[in-house]
Amino acid sequence: MQHVVKLPKMGDTTEEVLVLEWAVAVGDAVEVGQPLMHVETDKVTNDVPAPVAGVVAELLVAVDDEVPIGAPICAITA
Repeated sequence: MQHVVKLPKMGDTTEEVLVLEWAVAVGDAVEVGQPLMHVETDKVTNDVPAPVAGVVAELLVAVDDEVPIGAPICAITA
């Protein structure tokens, strides 16, 4: 089953984040809680953790993209 991962809430006032770097690539196995990407919110760097375990099937955003909270960022096949 494929799970589309959405950008989680990153604080009370953050509406979008800047993608700094992907920590995974398509085909990588991930565990729950493992960082998927590094993002910047209000000049603070945060990790976006994997909500499910599986294999990364697709990356839906690119480095330097500004992504709104709740937007799909990747797909993981469980």
